[in-house]
Order: sequence, then C-alpha cells, then structure tokens
Amino acid sequence: MKLVPKGTPVGLAAFAIIAALTSGAAAASERVLFAAIGETSRAPIGWIEFCAANPKECSGGETIPHDVVMSGKAWKDLVRINKWVNETVKPITDLDHWGTVEKWSYPEDGYGDCEDYVLLKRKLLIQAGWPREALLVTVVRERNGDGHAVLTVKTDKGEFVLDNQHPEILLWTETNYRFVKRQSQADPNVWVSLGDPRPAVATATSPRAER
Repeated sequence: MKLVPKGTPVGLAAFAIIAALTSGAAAASERVLFAAIGETSRAPIGWIEFCAANPKECSGGETIPHDVVMSGKAWKDLVRINKWVNETVKPITDLDHWGTVEKWSYPEDGYGDCEDYVLLKRKLLIQAGWPREALLVTVVRERNGDGHAVLTVKTDKGEFVLDNQHPEILLWTETNYRFVKRQSQADPNVWVSLGDPRPAVATATSPRAER
C-alpha cells in the first residue's frame, strides 16, 4: 500500500481546533480529558489472532506510558494520516472479505472493516515517529449495541479518537460512543476496561461504514 502523501491538505478547521485546545487552562478544565481506567480486561479475540499471525507487530513487552505533546505539527500529521486512511481503504465486512465473522488484519488489498482501519492508522503513526504507548486500539459500542473499534490517541490535551465512521478527529467525550476497553499504555497485549460515566449511546454523523 502506498505511503501517505505528504502534501495532503489539512484544512483550516484542523488548525482552528488545535488553537482552541491551547487557548487556555480554564476551558480544558471543564472537559473530562481522560477516560477512567478500570481493571484488566480480556483482549479481543481478533487482537489475539492478529498477534499470532503477526508476532513482530505485538512484541516489545511492558514500557513506560507516554502521552504525545499536541503541537501544531503533531495535529497536522494526525489529521493527514487519519484522512488518508479513511479515504483510501474501502469498507467491507469480515464475512464478505474473509468468510469469517471476525478477522483483524492490515487492509493490504485496499479493503477492510473498522479494526483494519485502526491497525493501519496505528502502524502509519508509529512509522511517522509517534510513540506506540499513545496509540491505543479501543473497543466501543454504538447506539444499537454493535461493537466498533477506534484508535485512541493520548495527548497532553486529552484523548482523541480516530474513527473510520467519522471524518473529523474528536475528543473522546464528543463521540457519544460507550467506551468498553482498550490497550494498556504500558503493554499493547494487556487490555483494560474503561469507566465511561456517560450514557451508552452512540451516533454516526457520517455515512456508516460496514464492518
């Protein structure tokens, strides 16, 4: 698969968002910037099977948790990679793609479901120099109860969500998803439950992509 074109436009909206995030501590203090972490949880079977098939992608063991400093350049890179993956990969269910209900893989043929979008975004961001500890595969639930996967990016300005069902990058509290569990920052093979105090509802403001 081709690498992300460096010239992909970001748009004025992205710069407006990052400017707003850095405009003052008072506004930030009114947000719930970070999700509450609960007990250790069982890793999704898709992740376990992905690691069995791609052991080098899941190696490394325990490390020190690390959040990204959300600078203007970091935001620009985040928007560029998120936009490129969302526009390049075509949505398809695992059943139609592989003949199985659940299979996590890189969308090397240009097709994938939500987990595949997440894995590719995570990979490209790591290749771009982002710390793996700040890029967390996350399981959420939609309004109808269906499971869905997004990429949580932990920064000093809060936790941002990269989603194939939404063109914009949002703070986790702006998504309206019910957050279930995600990778631990210390070890990608350890998963932790998430204590989301908000109602278990979800909305998709962009056309829903099949998974």
